[in-house]
Amino acid sequence: MQETELKTTPFYSEHVKAGAKIVPFAGYKMPIQYPDGIVSESLNVRTTAGLFDVSHMGEIEIKGRECLDSLNFLVTNDVSKLSVNGVLYTAMCYENGGIVDDLLVYRLEDHFLLVVNASNIDKDFEWIMEKLKGFDIEISNRSDETAQLALQGPVSEKIMKKVLDADYDSLGFYQSFSANIDKTPVLISRTGYTGEDGFEIYSPADKSDFLWQKILGAGEKYSICPVGLAARDVLRLEMCYCLYGNDISAQTTPLEAGLGWVVKLDKPDFIGREALLTQKQNGFERRLVHFVLDGKNLSRKGFPLVSEGEQIGEVTSGAFSPILGKSVGMGYVKTGFHKINTRIGVEIRSKICDASVTKPPFYKNATHK
Repeated sequence: MQETELKTTPFYSEHVKAGAKIVPFAGYKMPIQYPDGIVSESLNVRTTAGLFDVSHMGEIEIKGRECLDSLNFLVTNDVSKLSVNGVLYTAMCYENGGIVDDLLVYRLEDHFLLVVNASNIDKDFEWIMEKLKGFDIEISNRSDETAQLALQGPVSEKIMKKVLDADYDSLGFYQSFSANIDKTPVLISRTGYTGEDGFEIYSPADKSDFLWQKILGAGEKYSICPVGLAARDVLRLEMCYCLYGNDISAQTTPLEAGLGWVVKLDKPDFIGREALLTQKQNGFERRLVHFVLDGKNLSRKGFPLVSEGEQIGEVTSGAFSPILGKSVGMGYVKTGFHKINTRIGVEIRSKICDASVTKPPFYKNATHK
């Protein structure tokens, strides 16, 4: 996609004014970092609060008589367990168990909302349309009509109280509700991709530009800062959250990735169930592991993971953790090398760097885990 074809979010001009470094990402011009840098942004989210523009994410609406049955067939988790305004993390799988995408499912008053990864919007929409065409439902891609901001950090609730004139003290983790901000309708949820307490604010794309400054202004007392995609990646890795295209993909299953908790094999049939059931019965050839390097060397996606001169796997994500002061990573290894405290090596520029498999998450003091 040429740069002239890239989309912009409703908050693009604010990123430019703030001096953000803009890069192409998932068809959008997105801020990868701001002048204070990735380390500062990451630490700010861990200690106070940060504001993310995630309007590039996809939103797909499903409504109709057979919403529940269709979604339970589409995804691995059990949507029937959701109450109204509840949110569910799950995966969509191919028939062979490979992952189409990981996503959030919102059960709202009269419809369901699926929030999918930015790079997968078109693919996911086509998959959903094809696989659910026999159900009595209506499917709409609302991605271009929807803006989304994510407020994350230990003081997020204090900031939201200044932004939103509504009672949400009882809003639990993975719950949502509808409200208004300055007469603009919004959907507020409490999920997050950093491990910290926080809120997502979904709003109409054509009426949302004021929200960026409003939230930053409300958080000025708490030293809130805007946060780019690079720090977002570091923060999610510190919590060992999977990133589609790195840690999970069409070539990996949820079971291999340690996401067995979102796979409900005892519910009615769903796409990929037989393959996942077979894999669970036969065992896994590989597992996703989380490792900490001994030194300051950085592992990157694609670097070999080794043991005694033999390649046993490959890195899927790697970064330096500012809050821990250590280099951390994730990757797949042959089963047997996945156990906690197993010593492995990471091949970095033809040098083997020692690392230890560790229990996730890397950062254990987040306000939501």
